[in-house]
Amino acid sequence: MSLESVPIIDISPFLSGDPEGKKAVAAAVAKACEEIGFFAITGHGVDQNLIEDLRETSHSFFEQPEEIKRQYVHPVPDTPRGHRVMQGESLGKTIRDDALPDLKEFYHYGPQAWPDDPYFTGPEGSQYFIPNIWPDTPPSFRETCLAYYKELERLLGDLGRIAALALDLPENWFEDKFDKHVTAVRLNYYPLLADAPPPGQIRAGEHNDYGFFTILMGEDEAGGLQVRTRSGEWIDVETRPEFFIINIGDLLMRWTNDTWLSNMHRVVNPPADSKPTRGRLSVGFFSQPNYDAMIECIPSCTSPENPAKYEPVESGKYRDLKYKQGNDVGAAKSVPADA
Repeated sequence: MSLESVPIIDISPFLSGDPEGKKAVAAAVAKACEEIGFFAITGHGVDQNLIEDLRETSHSFFEQPEEIKRQYVHPVPDTPRGHRVMQGESLGKTIRDDALPDLKEFYHYGPQAWPDDPYFTGPEGSQYFIPNIWPDTPPSFRETCLAYYKELERLLGDLGRIAALALDLPENWFEDKFDKHVTAVRLNYYPLLADAPPPGQIRAGEHNDYGFFTILMGEDEAGGLQVRTRSGEWIDVETRPEFFIINIGDLLMRWTNDTWLSNMHRVVNPPADSKPTRGRLSVGFFSQPNYDAMIECIPSCTSPENPAKYEPVESGKYRDLKYKQGNDVGAAKSVPADA
């Protein structure tokens, strides 16, 4: 019987190094990945003070006047760095062509520095290792965002080892696929709206994530995340800053030959009778392997009775395809925001 809710898993027994604790955590993660493709984690070791600092500095940025935020839009359209204005993306278009733009804005950043090496600075590498754009205000924004990236990068390594054990692989199996990874962070902001949106337009259209694991920090506010169960029902996912939501991306599903589920999810509008007083923030750490990593079925997920379902694909090329689809928003009807 498949899961009909998102489980909360304490990963501290794995991090402690206890063999039995590691097995138990890996088994719980494997079950969640197979049955719903989402799980929440506690015991992750990320300082809660850092999370609160990120929340505060992010709200301070997004609550500034629009003319200030527009100064930090990347000069090259669709470059995944800097500020993206309200309705500047349609995640639903990665699934269906008629999807409406998302009722969100976001700030996109990646690693701050990298070696002077052709992998990073050559014609292909420069498409992924892109200088960040940092606002002048709030003054803590850059420092806090970079500290968060560093901590989530450490957590990603832990999750990679848990995943490897859950898939009957050596714990370090994923490490050489991520030693030059191209992971980006999005600070997603869903502002309060002055008027009701058009029918069918929501905060983020239904979509799958593209990469390995997504590590999401969300707030406990009206109008949040929903995931579709294997039975086809949309269910609410509790999000709070005290824990992270983890979900499977397409590349990890391909790696596991569909053993693990890259599941459809969306972000819905606040209920009509709710009275939120502030826009909602969610922060996605979208882990993506090295851009030249070849994603093909791992040994423990195939057999003569269960042959590989997918042709091999390069990590970066798959990400680029999905970015292109999501950026194709077309003409968007303006929906004014209060914030």
